[in-house]
Amino acid sequence: MAKISLLSCSIFLGLLLVHNNFIGSQAEKKVGIYELKKGDFSVKITNYGATVLSVILPDKNGKLDDVVLGFESLKQYLNDTTYFGAIVGRVANRVAGSQFTLKGSRYKLFPNDGKNSLHGGHRGYSDVIWTVKSHKKDSHITFTYDSFDGEQGYPGDLSVSVTYMFSGDNRLAVRMEAKALNKATPVNLAQHTYWNLAGHSSGDILSHNVQLFASQITPVDDQLIPTGEIVNVKGTPYDFLQPHEIGSLINKLPNGYDINYVLDSTSDEHFKKVAVVQESVSGRKMELWTNQPGVQFYTSNMLKSEKGKDGAIYKKYAGICLETQGFPDSVNHPNFPSQIINPGETYEHVMVYRFTAS
Repeated sequence: MAKISLLSCSIFLGLLLVHNNFIGSQAEKKVGIYELKKGDFSVKITNYGATVLSVILPDKNGKLDDVVLGFESLKQYLNDTTYFGAIVGRVANRVAGSQFTLKGSRYKLFPNDGKNSLHGGHRGYSDVIWTVKSHKKDSHITFTYDSFDGEQGYPGDLSVSVTYMFSGDNRLAVRMEAKALNKATPVNLAQHTYWNLAGHSSGDILSHNVQLFASQITPVDDQLIPTGEIVNVKGTPYDFLQPHEIGSLINKLPNGYDINYVLDSTSDEHFKKVAVVQESVSGRKMELWTNQPGVQFYTSNMLKSEKGKDGAIYKKYAGICLETQGFPDSVNHPNFPSQIINPGETYEHVMVYRFTAS
């Protein structure tokens, strides 16, 4: 990963103090870069947006490379619209018309995607400074954030935490939790890392082999808002039940993959297998499990020559996102699994990645 200088951090902090409208406790916090490392496996994370900056892994020959997209310096994450590596919320993905009704009250959210609200609004959790609660380099880091009643239009105070931790050999787990303190509220957090297993600067991901353990999708309209239907993928370009290259059917779609898959039920009540991603040249393989009902499969269709780390220029299809989640716009679709958390309840979202190379 490119080095981030003290000067860059200083400039970033100065900009952030001006950028923040809610100066108070946010302005008093400092932005840092933290590392988790075990052998050749290392992860760098910042408390700005609880954002993954790099994941360095060996390939089949032992060569190390950074396999996630990101920026050269921290200040580039200000006003970022790619959500590189960030935790997004209070509600990930889109909410139609930036509004919903809950327990008889109508809530209007901040529209930041046309008339819709995307990834929590104008200043979602990807654009706040999280508190570092604990950090041990060889095991974990935990961030916390106190989300206030009315933030971006959402009801109720919410206590949020995210832990990145090593979980056995070659495994990285992410645990997202949120406790509703005084009002019922929707919660749907997501981890928004862009992966390229050949290396972040290697080009597109069209030759990556992907298998998704999902027989259905939630179709969307021209604004990427779910229609409310749940349809089978068999016989469509969305069918990844058997592994195949991303690029093999992508031309049959208007603009690449950006859709929520309904994960298949399994005998394990707690975890579902989400995906297997393989890249043949490096030999790297990534497997993913979660306790959530869906996953957004996104092939970075909206990247347009984004200036990234080490002088890389990220173009369309430079990375893939596998954002485990509740179904998008579930607040406006009673037939979707509910994402409402009542006072005293705890939202829990777990992801487990396993990396190998052969």
